Parts: sequence; C-alpha cells; structure tokens
Amino acid sequence: MGADQTERVLDYPIPGPEVLEPPREWEELRRGCPVAHVRLPSGDPARLVTRYEDVKQVLSDPRFTRQLNAEGAARISESETGGVFNSDMAARVPDTGEEHRQWRRLVGKWFTAKRMTALRPRIEAMADQLVDGMVEHGTPADLKAHLGFPLPVWVICDMLGVPDADRDRFSHWSDALLNLTRYTPEEMERAQTEFDAYMTGHVEAKRAEPQDDLISSLITEVAEAGADLPGPALVATSMGLLVAGHETTANMIGKMVAMLLDDRSRWESLVADPSLVRTAVEESLRYDANGGVGLPRYITEETEIGGTTVPAGTTVMCSMSAANRDGSAFEDADGMDLGRSPNPHLTFGSGAHACLGQALARTELQVVLEVLLRRLPTLELAVPAAELRPVDGLIVGGLSEVPVRW
Repeated sequence: MGADQTERVLDYPIPGPEVLEPPREWEELRRGCPVAHVRLPSGDPARLVTRYEDVKQVLSDPRFTRQLNAEGAARISESETGGVFNSDMAARVPDTGEEHRQWRRLVGKWFTAKRMTALRPRIEAMADQLVDGMVEHGTPADLKAHLGFPLPVWVICDMLGVPDADRDRFSHWSDALLNLTRYTPEEMERAQTEFDAYMTGHVEAKRAEPQDDLISSLITEVAEAGADLPGPALVATSMGLLVAGHETTANMIGKMVAMLLDDRSRWESLVADPSLVRTAVEESLRYDANGGVGLPRYITEETEIGGTTVPAGTTVMCSMSAANRDGSAFEDADGMDLGRSPNPHLTFGSGAHACLGQALARTELQVVLEVLLRRLPTLELAVPAAELRPVDGLIVGGLSEVPVRW
C-alpha cells in the first residue's frame, strides 16, 4: 500500500480476488492502516476497522450508535433513505437504555435455546421437503434457489404467523431493502412502503386475534407487563426480523456449502464424522470472506480506535469478516479448521446489539448441514469454485447461485 496508505481512500466494500477468498487489502490494512478511509457506494466517506480488537471495541461501545439517520451520518447507498441502515424502520426500534434492554428481553424470549430445540424438528422437516424438490429437479441444481433461499423465509414467516402464500412477497421486500445496486431508489422506497403497510395490517390483525406466533406473544406480553412497545416498534421489529433473518441465513447456507465443497476433504470429513457439524458451522461463519459491508456505527464525539483519533460525526464500518481473519485473534486464521474450539468469531456482532437471532441462524445452518450430509453424502460443486459469482450489491454478501451435483 505504500507510505501514504493512511491517506488513501478505498472504495468499499473491497472485492476479493475470488468470491470465497478474502481481499488482499485486509491483511495490509490490519497491519498498516487499521482505521482506513473508505468511500461507500453512496459516495459518502467513512472509516473502516479491520482488526479483531478494534471491531469488538466499536461494536461493544454504547457511544457508537447503530442509528444512521442522524444528520451527518453516512448513507450506505444512494437512495434517499440510504437503505435499511438509514431507514425510518431502523429508527423505530429503541436503540439504547432501558427501552432497548426491555425490547431485547421481550423479543429474545423467542430465540432461546429451548425454543430453538422445539423448533428444530419443524426446520428439519422443511429442509427435507426442499431437498426432495431439489432431487426431483435433478442434477445439476442450484442449492441456493432450492434450499438456501426458501428455508429461512419459511421459518421466519412461520415464527411471525405470516401465511405461506405471502412468502414470495417477503423475499422481494427483504432483497430490496438489502441490495445496494439492484433496485432504483424509488423501487427501494416503494418496497419499504409496501412492507410497512403489510406488517402494520398484520400487527393489527394479531392484536385483534392473537395466535401462537412471535407478534401475538409480544403484543400480549407487553400488555401484561404494562410496558410500552408502540405499534410502529412492533412493525419495525417484524420487518427487522425478516430482513435480518432471511437474507443473511439464506446466503450463508450457500456460502457454507460452497466453502465445504471447495476442498472436498472438508465435506468428506463431515460425512465420516457428523459430530463435527456444530464446530463446522461456527468455522464457516468465521471463515466466510464474503460477509458483505459489515456493521456501520456512528459516533457523535471524538474518540480513539486502535491508536487513531476519530473525529465526532464519523461513520465507522466494522468488517467482522476481516476481523475474523485476524491472526492475532485466531491461530492459522486463513485456514479452515472444522473442529476449531473455542471460536469467538464476531460474525454475529458483539455487545448490546449482538445479533438477536443468532441461535435461530445457528439452528438453521446446523440442520441444513445435517440434512445434506444424510441425504446427499456425494454432494459436490458442479462448477469450479473460481466460477462462483457474488450477488451484486447485497449488503450481507452472498453467491448468485451454488450449482451442485450428487
């Protein structure tokens, strides 16, 4: 990068040489410019942190807010709302203090280990049904289209009490809110308006006739506790769960399988010893080099990150994917060790805003891997890994398709 690397402005996100490989710049930045100047797809400036300790510090520090609708905060995309991070939806969920803790307690009850254990057989049945469809389609098949994409939206629609007939609409809305380049600003704003209207009606319907689903439970528990979680916050919670829980896991399923099949000995070791599934999922989450833009944070006061002074009014991009490849935090950080334990990766964030649905994501990834190992032990990529292509513009990172055969 040269002597002027601290002043160089990089376009962000930084592409890797291949879709499953990390950008070469990550190591250079961690070593020589841990708080780098970057230009976001919107054209707005931001700072990028790539070291494990720095990313963990920013994500855990309550002074760094996740609300990007503040005056002076960078827009991620060119849309007037700036995409999902800058949207009105993000502003409706309590961000700090007791209101935020209360919100997490209420929603978190639906993502406990006990609930995930109870949900697991249903997820497995869904996965088996989708694999049936893929097998019926025949080889080669796109694993993402047949399994990775539909499974999480089935699960989240089931949890929210949304009719199966509306799943495709949910898929479109979450894609529009998370893609930086595929849709025009008008299309993104229309998707958000439609989604908001649908969920507002859905919340009111659940308020009138509660059933056994997350929204009904929140409405009932809030009323019983005499707490205050207004309708707009319930709507935003529902929308956020879909957006966070669908695209991220859908794309991670495809990336995980591609990583494991890229070096076929990885897959074969899992076929031989399925007890490695849990640690293999964690290592896939850590090893993923195509994690998207990471998490943005906004700071309203001057502060220091990794020995660098960051002025007030700065938007900081936290690359969890780069942090997860930091050799100071992980032995053989660029190697994929399916039995790695402990594995304190930052894929789900850190601190008060760590991913609320991480238990659900882990459960879905584990179940998918278990079902594929059981049903299709001869699974392999139908194209060389170098020919896999990323989804253009997607905030969370992903593969456009994952062609497989068996």
